[in-house]
Amino acid sequence: MFSDLPLLSLVIWLPIIGGLVVLAAGKNDVLVRWLALIFSILTFVASLPLYTGFDSGTYQMQFAEQMPWVATFNVNYSLGIDGISMPLILLTSFTTVLVIIASWEVIQNKVSQYMAAFLIMEGLMIGVFAALDAVLFYVFWEFMLVPMFLIIGIWGGQRRVYAAIKFFLYTFLGSVLLLVAVLYLYFQSDSFSILDFHDLRIGMTAQVLLFFAFLIAFAVKVPMWPVHTWLPDAHVEAPTGGSVILAAIMLKLGAYGFVRFILPIVPDASHELDWLVIAMSLVAVVYIALVALVQEDMKKLIAYSSISHMGFVTLGFFLVFSIYDNTNSVAGAALGLEGALVQMVSHGFVSGAMFLCVGVMYDRVHSRNISDYGGVANTMPVFATLMVLFAMANAGLPGTSGFVGEFMVILSAFKANFWIALLASTTLVLGAAYTLWMVKRVIFGPVGNQNVAALQDLNGREALVLGTLAVLVLLLGVYPAPLVEVMHSSVGHLLEQAVSSKL
Repeated sequence: MFSDLPLLSLVIWLPIIGGLVVLAAGKNDVLVRWLALIFSILTFVASLPLYTGFDSGTYQMQFAEQMPWVATFNVNYSLGIDGISMPLILLTSFTTVLVIIASWEVIQNKVSQYMAAFLIMEGLMIGVFAALDAVLFYVFWEFMLVPMFLIIGIWGGQRRVYAAIKFFLYTFLGSVLLLVAVLYLYFQSDSFSILDFHDLRIGMTAQVLLFFAFLIAFAVKVPMWPVHTWLPDAHVEAPTGGSVILAAIMLKLGAYGFVRFILPIVPDASHELDWLVIAMSLVAVVYIALVALVQEDMKKLIAYSSISHMGFVTLGFFLVFSIYDNTNSVAGAALGLEGALVQMVSHGFVSGAMFLCVGVMYDRVHSRNISDYGGVANTMPVFATLMVLFAMANAGLPGTSGFVGEFMVILSAFKANFWIALLASTTLVLGAAYTLWMVKRVIFGPVGNQNVAALQDLNGREALVLGTLAVLVLLLGVYPAPLVEVMHSSVGHLLEQAVSSKL
């Protein structure tokens, strides 16, 4: 029914056009807020047929669009989605609606520019997930840095300029290597089509060089240890909406690069060097979790938590080779990869919710320090209930979305190597340690001070945002099948590409 409509172009360009309309609305803040909300809701509604009309029985790209862009160099405006990219597009369009609602009263300065930045960034991020041409992918990939740079640099905290520049330099310099790798592949294939890159036969030396170029570009965005240091600064200084989008969506863009570029294009190098990515992922899971344990700033703690949880994603991606070697079964290796993809979506819900909870408290007390709270449950019982739920999901409690992906990755790790599985399993202890330690000091106990005693519980807008996320966290935790089923064919095809030698 929808396959002949340019739905992908619609969900990319509708929010971008909406951002320009919002900018044109100028200083009428009431009109600006409503326009931003309307355009974000329209984009989300337009993205729903991508799920309802999706054929989960095939790995082929769906809702495809193609037209010449720069014919001289065989560059095309080429779009399409599979079971890996489609859930991430829905996550992006849904999260943007929540961010617009959450920012409704909080942002009072340059409202039109703020709302426009989020709408334009939404379109660009969806473009990254939908692009099938490498030049188009790169354009979206680079341009989305600009709105986030402005969001951090204009509406951030006291060290916002430092954090914004650090964020931009890290991610931009990593992208230079991505461009070099794409140009090399173009000269080998005479095409910028990402799907044509998948079919190239590449020598081992070239594969290794391409592997490291892609790894650096995407590892910075995830971010993986040791190129993670920009993220805590960016999160601490960014406004709440910026932190939500950064954690829920932008980190997933780097992980998406692994499955769209590294695994299918350079499978032999990925197989040989999987130990490197596994080691980096385990350091993130264990060491960064220990770093989170000693944080006194709630935002910084959740930022380090995000790095640790994203380590599970990259771990699941690269366990596939060891599992395949041990079982000689593509189906056996699918569990870890699907678990990593479920973890990406779950992390979008949980980390976004955690940052929104911190934002709710910051709006009232104007502090993110754990020591400035205590006994919040006494004055904000509804808020406390929701925050404890999200904290439990962050710690991987069964019945919440946080458990599903981690359990699938840990289960697959046992098929690969017992010691890897043992180290990965420590996240269940360490995640509970730093999350519950924060909750104990912030939420429970006697009322800590006059500021906490004066707190008012959630208003309707805040309850709507956090309540919606709570429902999704529980729904995905209890019944993840609708998400896993749409991924299955695409994951199977990706694994066949990853374990097939190109030498």
